[in-house]
Amino acid sequence: MRRDNRPHGVAWWIWALGLAAGALRTTNPVLLLVLGTVAIMVAVARRSGAPWGGSIATFIRVALIVMALRVVLQVVFGQQIPGHVIVTLPSVPLPAWAEGVSIGGPVTVEGLLTALVGGLRLGVVLICFGAANSLASPREVLRSLPGALHEVAVAITVALCFAPEIIAAVLRVRSARRLRGRPTRGLAGLRGIAVPVLEDALEHSLQLASSMGARGFGRRPAVVAPRRERLAIVGVVVGSLMVLIGGYGMLASSSSVPAAAWVGILGAVMATGGVALSGRRSARTRYRPAPFGIRSLLCALSGWTAVVVMSVVASVAPGTITWSAYPLTWPSLPAGVLVGIAAGLLPLLVAPRPSAVRIGEPIGAMAVTS
Repeated sequence: MRRDNRPHGVAWWIWALGLAAGALRTTNPVLLLVLGTVAIMVAVARRSGAPWGGSIATFIRVALIVMALRVVLQVVFGQQIPGHVIVTLPSVPLPAWAEGVSIGGPVTVEGLLTALVGGLRLGVVLICFGAANSLASPREVLRSLPGALHEVAVAITVALCFAPEIIAAVLRVRSARRLRGRPTRGLAGLRGIAVPVLEDALEHSLQLASSMGARGFGRRPAVVAPRRERLAIVGVVVGSLMVLIGGYGMLASSSSVPAAAWVGILGAVMATGGVALSGRRSARTRYRPAPFGIRSLLCALSGWTAVVVMSVVASVAPGTITWSAYPLTWPSLPAGVLVGIAAGLLPLLVAPRPSAVRIGEPIGAMAVTS
């Protein structure tokens, strides 16, 4: 079967991570709304017809719930922020050790807006991950993991396959019991459904283990180079720490990490080299690996354009990408940052519209074909 020309699953995750990093980089509500809109537009227009393609709607609902909870927590338990008072709720006195926390009290416009922007940031991050889940095939992403991470791939594959199989088993058992005139609700229905579902899940787990064992998961070469293994471990550990430090330096506006971007890039190179070295100990091969072509590269880089533009603008005019309720003013609209965020729509041009469910995307024990 010839593979279609859609971007690679890893490229979609890189694109989504770039948009999420841009959301964490700014507190401007207008920029956050534009980031979320870009993620939703691409996800809706280019999602596949596979079962995971509809996850963006679930993530949008979760994001709205998170925003509402953030505002409710600020109103009921949040710190009392001075400003324009809307309403005063009954307050409860708290002991001295609970300083900074209040129950009730005056509710201000500034406090509500601060809580809403904080919830909006987290909601946009959730939407970005939901977009990646809707666009990227989990089977393709798992097949692209290096051999050193085959244990992680096994665990993730089992987790991804278990939930759909459980749901399908419950539907089958409930349909069979309904046809036989047996109860499907309440305690009696639960007791009659639980045992067949668990038995079916156990059977599918055994099939999955046999399938993955037959395809070489967990196999290692007979000869292991200890020096290369130690060098790989050092590269992965040190590189991961440098990525964390560099990421903190880029995302935190008040950090003092020198050359944070270069630290993060060097750490990513070291971690990638360590994973590549350790991956040589795996004897597993891939059948027809999916290529990471120019479409995938353009898609992946377009998501990080906003972060690059925000970093440049923040070094020149920091107040343009941040917003505070003190004083209560309208957020700014930096044209350069908006153009950088709009570059995240590039997948609409380079990625073709999926026409149907992609062939070879089963869910279940035979989903692992590496």
